[in-house]
Amino acid sequence: MFFLSSRTTLFLLFSLSWFSNLATLFADARAIPVNGLLRHVQPRVLRELSSRDVDHSQSQSSSKFRQLKASGPNGCVVEPYEVTVALEEFPPFDQTKATIFRYRQQQSVNLGSWFVHEDWMTQSLFKCAAGKKVSELDIAQGWGSQTNARALLERHWDTFINQSDFNYLASIGINTVRMPIGYWNLGPEFCKGTPFESVANVYTGSWPRVVRAINMANEAGIGVLVDLHGAVGSQNGQAHSGISDGVTGLFDSPANIDKTMKVLTFLTKQLASVTNVVGIQMLNEPKGVDSLEDFYTKAISTMRAVSPAAQSLPLYLHDAFDLNRFSKYVASRPDFVVQDHHSYFVFGAQDQRESASQHTSNIKGSVAKSLATASQKQHQNLVVDEWSCALTPGSIGKESNPEQAQKNFCSAQLSSYTRAAAGWSFWAYRKEECNNDPGWCFTAAVGKNLPETFFSYGPSSSSSASSSPIKTLQSTASQTLNPGPRRRSLIKDRLHGRRANTSKGYSDGFQTATIFASEGMSKLGFTGQYIHDSLAKLGKSVDADTYRNDFMKGLADGEAHVQAQMQNN
Repeated sequence: MFFLSSRTTLFLLFSLSWFSNLATLFADARAIPVNGLLRHVQPRVLRELSSRDVDHSQSQSSSKFRQLKASGPNGCVVEPYEVTVALEEFPPFDQTKATIFRYRQQQSVNLGSWFVHEDWMTQSLFKCAAGKKVSELDIAQGWGSQTNARALLERHWDTFINQSDFNYLASIGINTVRMPIGYWNLGPEFCKGTPFESVANVYTGSWPRVVRAINMANEAGIGVLVDLHGAVGSQNGQAHSGISDGVTGLFDSPANIDKTMKVLTFLTKQLASVTNVVGIQMLNEPKGVDSLEDFYTKAISTMRAVSPAAQSLPLYLHDAFDLNRFSKYVASRPDFVVQDHHSYFVFGAQDQRESASQHTSNIKGSVAKSLATASQKQHQNLVVDEWSCALTPGSIGKESNPEQAQKNFCSAQLSSYTRAAAGWSFWAYRKEECNNDPGWCFTAAVGKNLPETFFSYGPSSSSSASSSPIKTLQSTASQTLNPGPRRRSLIKDRLHGRRANTSKGYSDGFQTATIFASEGMSKLGFTGQYIHDSLAKLGKSVDADTYRNDFMKGLADGEAHVQAQMQNN
């Protein structure tokens, strides 16, 4: 994999014609940018919208997405927006449900440019940004005043993604979202002593909206990986870490490390006992500095010490695009630590030279092999939490049938990442000009470059989740994820006469399959970690190797039984 220097590089290659059209349209002084399109100003001020009610079924050029009003000499006046969002409480913690959410196979999308902005994704928010106009800080410092910047961002937080989006994702089999945030999203207190201190008031209403987003996902049965995309000082010097000065100032600054530890501590305190939080990602795409393992070790120790609940919370690390280096690190740890590896084919010179078909061949061959090797080494605690269907113009141009080549490329990634890893997350769910960009925009890719559904048990899972046979199977399954011997006879009955292995490992594996299926037709994904944690609870009452082997047999039979019930429905 090539180091992801900036997604902006590729975007510029596709944008020349768009900017030409933009210049023509700007000749109309009444025009305003709305999510990359130009719309005419309406005389009314937007009503206050509930982010749970906004309908995104229309194009992103819908008037419900209108955010800015161009008036005055610089066209940077923002319509007033004063909507206070109260800090919600999280629902009571459900241990069984949380276990399913955290250990299941993840089909996920990234909610990019919702709380951490990238100029190629939400161009309209950068029109009147300050400085280089490329980072979150540039937005907060621009737009003429903090009042304007706050109104701009709060309206965006309230309308860009809402409850209908989570419901849609659940309806097509997406069971997890990765939600990038920056330390500034925690509120003004966490902006002190950072570049965001002077604009801290812009983020007064940010954290309640992050909490609301997690609760909206929960209502749809979707888990959330909270990803610290921007750390104090910046972990990579990239604009998507919140700054535009290009400085990586985290690792060589004890003060910035300490501030970042406080950010991670706060997130752990708030989220460790939230049912649908599947984990916290400590950093996104850090530079591969020599001290990175030391940073992660310190962060993990700090977060684990927060509370008893934090000791079992999955913690995710990005591998700085060095799969083997951090595969060894994760394999050395017994606790629930997950490696995140990002996979793109658009940022290097070699990416340009190779055709789409060559990339597809590499994905099926060397890429799949390297991921499988790493996954096996680290008990499958591996996810590919950024990838896309994007290819360079050079790669596409070498194909006689570009559309089919891109679809093959995308399908190869989906199948390879599903087989090798415990989860994947497409970048990104939505962006401006989304309908015209199936390479980067999930909603445009679904049914085109991507399948129409993503359920763990296949397309028929959508209707089977509520069917009578599955409900019967679920209702007779154990109320816990580690059933005792008294339930083994029940498993014999379910096997319809087949001779059952009724060992402890087998019964646990079989019932795990049925219990996971009870929640959105899920499958166990982090299998090695799940077995390891089960053995830790069982102690010396079982032989570890026997239990592990029997568990896998029971799991396979349980999943086959669920599949059979679906087919019989």
